[in-house]
Amino acid sequence: MSTDADRRLFLKASASLLAASAIAQEQGRTRLRAAETAPSETVRVAMMGVNGRGLALTKGFLAAAGAEVVAVCDVDSRAAMRAAGEVAKGQSRPAKVEKDIRKILDDPSIDAIVVAAPNHWHAPATILGCAAGKHVYVEKPLSQTPEEGELAVRAARKHNRVVQMGSQRRSRPGVAEGIAKLHAGEIGDVLYARTWYNNRRESIGQGAPAAVPDWLDWDLWQGPAPRRPYVDNVVHYNWHWHWHWGGGELANNGIHSLDLARWGLDVRFPSHVTAGGGKYRHDDSQETPDTMMVTFDFAEGKTITWEGLSWSSFGPRDSGFGVTFHGTQGSMAILDAGYVTYDMRNRETGKGTGPSGDADHLDDFLNCIRNGERPRSDVEEAHRSTLMCHLGNIAFRTGSVLTLDSSDGHIIDNPPAQQLWSREYDQNWQPRV
Repeated sequence: MSTDADRRLFLKASASLLAASAIAQEQGRTRLRAAETAPSETVRVAMMGVNGRGLALTKGFLAAAGAEVVAVCDVDSRAAMRAAGEVAKGQSRPAKVEKDIRKILDDPSIDAIVVAAPNHWHAPATILGCAAGKHVYVEKPLSQTPEEGELAVRAARKHNRVVQMGSQRRSRPGVAEGIAKLHAGEIGDVLYARTWYNNRRESIGQGAPAAVPDWLDWDLWQGPAPRRPYVDNVVHYNWHWHWHWGGGELANNGIHSLDLARWGLDVRFPSHVTAGGGKYRHDDSQETPDTMMVTFDFAEGKTITWEGLSWSSFGPRDSGFGVTFHGTQGSMAILDAGYVTYDMRNRETGKGTGPSGDADHLDDFLNCIRNGERPRSDVEEAHRSTLMCHLGNIAFRTGSVLTLDSSDGHIIDNPPAQQLWSREYDQNWQPRV
């Protein structure tokens, strides 16, 4: 090997080690800052949507130093009381319980809201929260439509609020170390990322009209979405598989791997998107595909693919979730909380790991509120990754190849696709910035 080649490899390795060291030190500082938070810097948090993921986040904020959960808000009275019980066990002061987010936003003592309601609430609640002076931690995906994502970015910037999306892998030290090595040239020029999600979901059956349960405020559950009659197989999870409220598996779980892929390839908006697949496995009322393949091409000469199978749990590398990066000098796999690198003969050359979970991501959000910095999954990054999900779904629903403006991801010369850029709203909940 030539001296110049040796020097290049040394510089790349040094840069990678420095980046990884900086990440580890920053994670340590984050924990230290959180542990040393003064009572006057306590962030008063309200939880919106506390069934399932929202309950997990409630427990996460209860465990975070320098945070106090002061309110829980849910249209399901059972979920609200269950979360209030967790708060009572986790801190000395009880949380007030509400079902209408507007009452939460009217409380000037609340610093931040956590939005874990269904997807059609994510951006509207974020926009309302920013306008009310609240910082926002919003679950993935950021929005239900591309237009909503752009409005959420505008709201955060207009009101100077911290908005963090729940892409928690961006705060996992092992994952961040792997991405830093990609950016430092560890596997050469990274040209392609493969992403996937596999699961074995059962049929949701055929929904039937039914009386609204007495524990549910169905009108408030629908919120920004145009009204539809209640059916018995939508609440609390199967709304994901209806275009009116959700975005299928691509928006539900694809967002996590696509966010990592976009981060690793250091790209913003694609130039072309194609999608294929269909709904093959179950004869039920699901509208979104259970088998889907999407290709995102970028003007930088890079490509990302996503494969989602909701009914077959066997995925690449025997994993239901993952991302592999392919470069001119090797490859890297990120599966959960770490990475493995390989040379061009598929021999392992390195690995790294670290803690998983939400703790570091929640700490990042809380510390950014205190110091005025932008979080790791800032609203603008969140919009770019969420937009990929929307574009994949739009390509699928219109059966067309999307040509895009690679400066902002807008669709070019495709009226049917452009109609899906936005949506109709209930007249009382139209989001405005």
